[in-house]
Amino acid sequence: MKTSTMLGGLIGSAIDGASGDDGTADGALIGAGVVTAARIIVPIAATFAVGWLVLRGLNTLADSVLGPRAAQG
Repeated sequence: MKTSTMLGGLIGSAIDGASGDDGTADGALIGAGVVTAARIIVPIAATFAVGWLVLRGLNTLADSVLGPRAAQG
């Protein structure tokens, strides 16, 4: 188990335990799940953002070299 997953579980457990309603196991599972999901989603979002920025840069470069394109419609 990765350290970040354990840390997420501990934080989730502490947050869930602060409510005082029930045990902290479900908060630990949710916290660990959130960290695991973030480990998957963050790289995908970063890749999308970089690709979008590159595409915008290429469009700007093309407009500066070739001139603005005619409006479509």
